[in-house]
Amino acid sequence: MTTITEQATKHKRVITKKPELLAPAGSLEKLKVAVHYGADAVFIGGREFGLRSSADNFSIEEMREGVEFANKYGAKIYVTTNIFAHNENMDGLEEYLVSLQDVGVTGIIVADPLIIETCKRVAPKVEVHLSTQQSLSNWLSVKFWKEEGLHRVVLAREVGLEEMLEMKKNVDIEIEAFIHGAMCISYSGRCVLSNHMTARDSNRGGCCQSCRWEYDLYETNEAGEKALFDEGDAQYTMSPKDLNLVQAIPKMIEAGIDSLKVEGRMKSIHYVATVTSVYRKVIDAYCADPDNFQIDKAWLDELEKCANRDFAPQFFEGTPTFEDQMYGKHPKRTKYDFAGLVLDYNPETQVVTLQQRNYFKPGDEIEFFGPEISNFVQKVGTIWDEDGNEIDVARHPLQIVRFKVDRAVYPQNMMRKEVK
Repeated sequence: MTTITEQATKHKRVITKKPELLAPAGSLEKLKVAVHYGADAVFIGGREFGLRSSADNFSIEEMREGVEFANKYGAKIYVTTNIFAHNENMDGLEEYLVSLQDVGVTGIIVADPLIIETCKRVAPKVEVHLSTQQSLSNWLSVKFWKEEGLHRVVLAREVGLEEMLEMKKNVDIEIEAFIHGAMCISYSGRCVLSNHMTARDSNRGGCCQSCRWEYDLYETNEAGEKALFDEGDAQYTMSPKDLNLVQAIPKMIEAGIDSLKVEGRMKSIHYVATVTSVYRKVIDAYCADPDNFQIDKAWLDELEKCANRDFAPQFFEGTPTFEDQMYGKHPKRTKYDFAGLVLDYNPETQVVTLQQRNYFKPGDEIEFFGPEISNFVQKVGTIWDEDGNEIDVARHPLQIVRFKVDRAVYPQNMMRKEVK
C-alpha cells in the first residue's frame, strides 16, 4: 500500500512512496522526450513479439541506447512482448529474451504463458509483467499470477477502483493500471474485427482499429433493410471516448496502485510530452501535500492541447454508459499544432534555435512549454533560417530556424500553435 508519514512538527501528511509514472514511446526520440518530461519508466516495443507492428519500434542497439539514456535519469525501460503467439512466431524467442537482458531492460510486458516461462528460464534478471492482454480483472487471478512468480500485473482497462482495492488488499504484488489514452471497444486486446475485416491480426500486432471507422447502420427484417441514419451523418457506432483519470489520481495513489500508465506508443512527441508533464505535476503535487491538494484547471486545459478524442473516466467508477461512447459526428479535438522543438537558446541575444515541426510565420501567436519553464505565449517576430537569411514563413519540415523569444527556453522545450 501507499506509504504515508506524519511529520510531527508540522502535522503535515506526506506520501513518501510515489507511484511510478509510466509513459509510452514508439521511437528512441519519444523515449528521450518521455524521460525528459518526467516519466519514471517508459514502455517500448521491439521489432518482434509485440503488438504495435506499425510503430517505429526498437532494434536491440536502439534499446541499448534507450536504456543507457534512461539510466542517467533513474528511469526504467519495459519492453512489450505481448503477442498471443502462433507456432510460426516462436523462432528466435530465447535469443531475443537473452538480448533484452543483456541490454539492461528492467522488464517485459507479456501475455503468452510460454513467453513467461521462457523468460524466467533464459533471462531471469528481467522482471515479468503480465500484459493487459490477459484481461486481468479479479484478485484470485492476480493471486494466481503472483504464485507463478510474476513481479507485476497490468490490469484490464475494465477494472474499477473497488476491484483495485480488493486486489491490493488480498495480494502483495505490484499493480499497474491505465490512467490515460485510447480504449479498446472489446475486452482489452481481444478484438477480432481487424482480423475479420482486413486479415490483420490484432493479437499479433496488426490491429487496423476497425472500431474507429465510420459505419452506416441498418435494421434488417423480412421486408429488407431500413437505414437508421440520415444522409451525410458521420456515424461513429463503436468508438469509445479516450480514458482520462487525471482527477482520480489521488484515489489511485491512496489505493496503492504502483504504476500509472499512459497509453500511446503511436502518438507524437508533443502528445507524450504534454500528457507526461501534466501527470507528473499532479502526482508530485498530491504526494507533497495530499490534505490540501486541489486540481489546477491549467492541468485540465493542458491535456486539451494535444490530440485526443473526447474524454471519459470509463470503468474507473462504474460501468460506462452510451455517454462514454462517441456517436454521430466526431468533434475536432486537436486545438493546437506542435510547431517546433527547441534545440538551443542564446541568453545574450534572446534568440531561440528551433527545429520546425509545423508551419508558422511572423505574427503568429505561439506557446512554449517544458519542464524547466512555465508556459508562456508570445507573437513570432522576424524569422531567420539556418544561414541567417530572413524568411517569410517556416514551411519546411524539420527546418532549422531562429527568432527572438521573450523568456529563456531550454533544449527539448516545445512550441505549439493554436488552431484557429
